[in-house]
Amino acid sequence: MAQLESLMQRNFLEYSSYFVLDRAIPELRDGLKPVQRRILHTLFSMNDGRFHKVANVIGETMKLHPHGDASIGDALVVLANKDYFIEKQGNFGNLATGHRAAAARYIECRLTDLALDTLFHKSLTEMVPSYDGRSPEPIRLPAKLPVILMLGTEGIAVGMATKLLPHNLNELWEAQIAILEGKPVSLFPDFPQGGLMDVDAYEDGRGKVEVRARVKVLDKKHVVISEVPYGTTTESIIASIEAAAQKGRVKVSSIDDFTTGSVEIDLTLARGVSAMEVLPQLYAYTDCSVSISSNVTVINDRKPVQLTITDIVNLLTVQLKGQLKLELEFERDQMLDKQHWLTLEQIFVEKRVYKRIEEATTEKAVRDEVMKGMAQYKKLFVRPMVDEDVKRLLEIRIRRISAYDIDKNRRDIVEVQKAIDAVGKKLRNMKRTTIDYVKGLIKKYGDRFPRRTEITRIKAVDKKAVARENIKLSYDKKSGFFGSDVRGDQFKMTVSEYALILGIASDGTYRIMSPPEKILFSGKLLHCEPFDPDKGVEFTIVYRDKQKIAYGKRIRIEKFIRNREYALIKGKVGKIDMILPGDAQGKLLMDFVPAKRQRVKKANYDIAELQFISPTARGSRLAPKAVAKIKLEKAAAKPSGGSKPPPRTHSVDPDGQGNLL
Repeated sequence: MAQLESLMQRNFLEYSSYFVLDRAIPELRDGLKPVQRRILHTLFSMNDGRFHKVANVIGETMKLHPHGDASIGDALVVLANKDYFIEKQGNFGNLATGHRAAAARYIECRLTDLALDTLFHKSLTEMVPSYDGRSPEPIRLPAKLPVILMLGTEGIAVGMATKLLPHNLNELWEAQIAILEGKPVSLFPDFPQGGLMDVDAYEDGRGKVEVRARVKVLDKKHVVISEVPYGTTTESIIASIEAAAQKGRVKVSSIDDFTTGSVEIDLTLARGVSAMEVLPQLYAYTDCSVSISSNVTVINDRKPVQLTITDIVNLLTVQLKGQLKLELEFERDQMLDKQHWLTLEQIFVEKRVYKRIEEATTEKAVRDEVMKGMAQYKKLFVRPMVDEDVKRLLEIRIRRISAYDIDKNRRDIVEVQKAIDAVGKKLRNMKRTTIDYVKGLIKKYGDRFPRRTEITRIKAVDKKAVARENIKLSYDKKSGFFGSDVRGDQFKMTVSEYALILGIASDGTYRIMSPPEKILFSGKLLHCEPFDPDKGVEFTIVYRDKQKIAYGKRIRIEKFIRNREYALIKGKVGKIDMILPGDAQGKLLMDFVPAKRQRVKKANYDIAELQFISPTARGSRLAPKAVAKIKLEKAAAKPSGGSKPPPRTHSVDPDGQGNLL
C-alpha cells in the first residue's frame, strides 16, 4: 500500500508539473504556450514567402507536438485571429459572431512581416530534441516583442489558472520607451472586439475591468449594438437579450442581426418604451455589460509566478535590451569574421603568398608554407590564423586569383570596418539603441494597431432602480397560498424581482421574502406589503395566547434573514387580534371570558401606554383575565369647530381575519 501511495504521488507530481510548465501556462520570455511556439517555429521552417495550407502546417507541427491535430488546428486559428503573427487567407471564423473556421484543407496561412522581423533568430535560438527525438524544436523563441501582453491568454492547470487580458501593442511599445527613460507607466487592456471599458478596478492586472457593448440610439424605436464586449459574441448577446425579454426585464419587441464584416444588432423597442429606459436595462440584465477578472500567472525560469502588468513590462524591457545586445554582438562577430577573411585573402593574393606552395610536394608542406608565408604579415591580422583559415585560402581557385580586384577588396574591408564601428557604437549605448529600435517598430508597424476599446468611466447600473415591476402577486384565502402563481383576490400587488415582501400570518409568524412563485403560510395571511429594508416598518400588535391572555406591543421590523420565519407570539401558540400602525392611538375595549361570580366583565387599555420592544418579546399584558373579545375605540380627532363628535367604535374582526389596516 505504501509503495502504491508513493507511486501515485510521484506520478501525480510529474503530471501536474508537466501540465503547468508545458501546456496550460505561458512562458514569460516569449509569451507562448508550447503548441503556439511549435506552430510559429514550423511556419518559420516552412517559410518561402508563399501561403501554406493549414492542413500541411498542422501535419508538420505534429512532428513536434505530442498531441492531436485538433489541438494544433484550434490553436493556430486562435493565434491567427490575433492578427499579429499569422497572415490568413480563407475563412478563419469570426470573433464577433463566434462562427468557426473552415476545414484546415480549405484555408491557408503564412508568417507576417512583423513575426519575421521580431520573433526569430536562427543562430541565437536554443534547440532541444522533440518528444520523439527526431526533430529539433526551440526551448523559446528569441522574441523582441512583449508577446504575452499582446496576445492575452488563459489556461487552467493543476491547482492554478491564468488569465491575461490583451493589451494594445503601440501602448506596450510606448511603455517600454518610458521604462528605458525612467518614466512611470500605466497600461490597460485593449480588446479586438472594441467596446467601452472601465479600468478603475484593474489594479495593474490583479483586479478586473468592466466592459460594455457600444450601443447607439438610432431613433425613438430602434437601438443598435455596434460592438460587443470581449468574451461574448453576437449570438450570446442576442440569447441574453431574448432571455431578459422573456422574463420581462427588457422591453424589446424584435431583434434583427445584420452583422457581416462589422457588428450590427438592431433592437426594436416595445410600444410606449423609450431608448433611455432600455439602455440601463440592457447593461443590467444582458451580456451587453460583463466583468472580466485578470489573474496574471506566468512561467519564469521554469517556475509559475504571479506578477503585475508593470512587472512583466519591466522584465520584458530588460529582456529586449539583452536580446538586442546578443544580436549586435553576433552581428559584430560575423563582420569581424568577414573582415578577418578579407584581410587574409588580400595578403594571400597581394603578397603573392600562394607562390610558396609551388615547390611543396605534400599536403603538410603546402599548409606549412602558407602558414610561414602569412606569418610575416601577422601584424595586419584581425585575429590569429587557424588551420580552418589555411584550408579556406587553399580552396581559392587560380581563376579567382588572376581576376582578383585589389581596389574592390580594400573597399569591402573599409565598409566592413565602418559597419563594425557602427555596431560598436550601438553596443556602447544599449539604452539609446533599444529606444531607437522600439521607435523604429512604432514607425513601421504602429498604424496597424490602433486602440479599439475606449477607456471611460462606467457608472454602475442599479438593477433595483431599473427593474420593471412585472411580477403580480396575490393571496388565495381558500388555499392559503401566496405568490405569482396564485390567482387570488386578496393582497394583490405588482412588484419587481428585487422587491422584498413582508407577510404576517394569524398565528404570529412572519417572514420577509423575495417575490415567491407559491408559498404557504402556517396561518391565515393577515398583512402583506412591500418591505423597504433601509426604512423598516413599525406596527402595534395585539394578540392573545392559548389561555386567551391579551398582550400588546409596539415593534419595529428591520433586521432579518431573507425567507426565514420569525414569531411575534411567544411560544408560537396564540392568535393575532389586531395589526395596527406603529403610531396608532385609542383605547382597547376588552370583554372577559364569562365565569361564575364574575363582577368585573370588561376592561380597557390605552394603546399610547405601549412601548417599542423587540418583535420577539412578549409585550405588555392588557388585562388581568382571559379575554373573549377585543374592540378598538379610536381616539377622536379634534374638531375644527363646533361640538366634539362622539367617538366611533370599530369591530375587531369583521371578516374573520383580525386585520384592521
